[in-house]
Amino acid sequence: MEHQTNTTSGLPDNAYKELKEGEAYYPLMDPAKPYPEVTGWSVGWGLVMAVLFSAAAAYSGLKIGQVFEAAIPIAILAVGLSAAFKKPNALGQNVIIQSIGASSGVIVAGAIFTIPALYILNLEASFWQMFMASTLGGFLGILFLIPFRKYFVKDMHGKFPFPEATATTEILVAGEKGGKQAGVLVVAGLLGGFFDFAFSAFGWWSEVVTSRMFHYGEVVADKLKVVAKLNVSAMVFGLGYIVGLKYSAIIAAGSFLSWFVLIPLFYEIGQHLTIPLGATATKLIADMSAEEIFRTYVRQIGIGGIAMAGIVGILRSSKIIGGAFNLAYKEIFHHKTGDLEATVRWQTDLRMNFIVLMILLTALMLFVFFYAGVVFNFTHALVGLLIVIIISFLFTTVAANAIAIVGTNPVSGMTLMTLILSSFVLVRIGLSGTSGMISALIIGGVVCTALSVAGGFITDLKIGYWLGSTPKKQETWKFLGVLVSAATVGGVIMILNKTYGFTGPNAMVAPQANAMAAVIQPLMSATPAPWILYLVGAIIALILVMVKIPPLAFALGMYIPQELNVPLVFGGLVAWWVTSRSKNEKLNNARFSRGTLIASGFIAGGALFGVFNAFLRFSDQMLVERFQIDLGISQWYLAHWAESANGEVLGLVMFVLLFIYMVWDSMRAKEE
Repeated sequence: MEHQTNTTSGLPDNAYKELKEGEAYYPLMDPAKPYPEVTGWSVGWGLVMAVLFSAAAAYSGLKIGQVFEAAIPIAILAVGLSAAFKKPNALGQNVIIQSIGASSGVIVAGAIFTIPALYILNLEASFWQMFMASTLGGFLGILFLIPFRKYFVKDMHGKFPFPEATATTEILVAGEKGGKQAGVLVVAGLLGGFFDFAFSAFGWWSEVVTSRMFHYGEVVADKLKVVAKLNVSAMVFGLGYIVGLKYSAIIAAGSFLSWFVLIPLFYEIGQHLTIPLGATATKLIADMSAEEIFRTYVRQIGIGGIAMAGIVGILRSSKIIGGAFNLAYKEIFHHKTGDLEATVRWQTDLRMNFIVLMILLTALMLFVFFYAGVVFNFTHALVGLLIVIIISFLFTTVAANAIAIVGTNPVSGMTLMTLILSSFVLVRIGLSGTSGMISALIIGGVVCTALSVAGGFITDLKIGYWLGSTPKKQETWKFLGVLVSAATVGGVIMILNKTYGFTGPNAMVAPQANAMAAVIQPLMSATPAPWILYLVGAIIALILVMVKIPPLAFALGMYIPQELNVPLVFGGLVAWWVTSRSKNEKLNNARFSRGTLIASGFIAGGALFGVFNAFLRFSDQMLVERFQIDLGISQWYLAHWAESANGEVLGLVMFVLLFIYMVWDSMRAKEE
């Protein structure tokens, strides 16, 4: 065995480098020795994390359109718990906690991008449909990825950066240091949670600050339809720090194009029209507010941009898609049963014949689900199954490759393409209207979840490879994490729909689900679609490709409301500031790491308290409706104050204080 030196964090020094000829990588945990991995402690805490972070991620995704990655905060909490309870040999168990718990974010992404569209379109949506679509999609994502584990995590060692896996691995390796980090995360979580709870539950200040709070701002908004908006949520602010200044600025630039260029332009051109413009418009442009122009026209341009960005992403990955069949065929049908490496604990996967059997069983369950619970027609169910299997398999490697390179999975763009393709096929075989929309959205939900889980699971397996966990155990227990996360997400979506709804003035934003609903409705009904607006968005995306600007980030900015994009820039500014104040690179890194913990705390705390607030309101409604018991929870909210100009001014002041706190606390970090 070749001698290996270690990095300062404890990992071998060739952990992140391409291996030279004859060089081998040996993980932190000796492959020849057994380590405690699957225990009551690790499985139990993994399931607790799956439930908590599924609820939090669902709320944040539906509220602001961004599902935060759960892997890093779960890893920090796992290390902190093991340190607090003095667990011996905790590393292998912490990997299992992280792997099971991380099912939350990826299942949430699959569910919230499609399922709420059923509510938006006033269609039937049952818990059973949500649960089955998420569970079976998640199973497919796991099963299709396993044959590619060796290629991505071993054969491509050092060639893919795996940004999220790297961060999570460093936290798990840090050990005692991670326990201290957990304290920072908890404090930030409580602060961010109470901050957001103060305005969402009590209305102590306005959640959204606009230029209308000043007299001249009101005049400009009325005469020119130009409005500036800022959401003061700690959760959105923290997300901006994680995203970073570059991508935050690109997202905000898309939003500024929509709100400061396109909306005033639509008003200037259309204010003299005497009839409503477009099949879905009910008011004259002259009578519309800036927000109404955005919802009626400009948002559709953003949808076109998102769809084209998804197509561009798929075309750029065409070589991987083309090689997917060949790789899978070799792995499944030409697996060398005598391979000595496969008998080493560190490289032991679930057997390929078991994988094939499970794929067949999952496909059978999907067919039964489609036939008995969605389309009620043999041919339609069979076509739906084929769409799911083919697209999920083709795009699995695309999702894994995206995560391995940039840590971001373009699952929303791929799901939009799935919806368009499935709608086109379903209409051709006679399935349209209401039943067609339900079928296409459920199919899209299964595919979306499969691709989301596949992309996220490659992160878990890379972490296990670096540390020396048993892949077979990660793969086996991931199924349980998916099952529990799917049940949690289904329940949370139903509660949020009952509490806030997905349509109306105070509804959850659910931007991806709204995009899916907007695309599928004209495809499945006689309603004319705004194809020209979609085309304009698509051309904008192509122009962005020409000038080498990420089109998906820009198009999402065009689509998501301005108030949720602007705070991202402020979070990105903090990340830039704390990493550029010193010439000492180690000190800058320490400050950035502490800021990452604070931002993760803001996100997790804001989301969890948001779910708690929704649960309180939901419980209050249920008690009133069923038992005529009014706890007065709804009366806590000071609506008049929160909606006043003074409430907005206070909201801006509180946001500035939050900004100052994050800069101050991040700069407190010391060089390790």
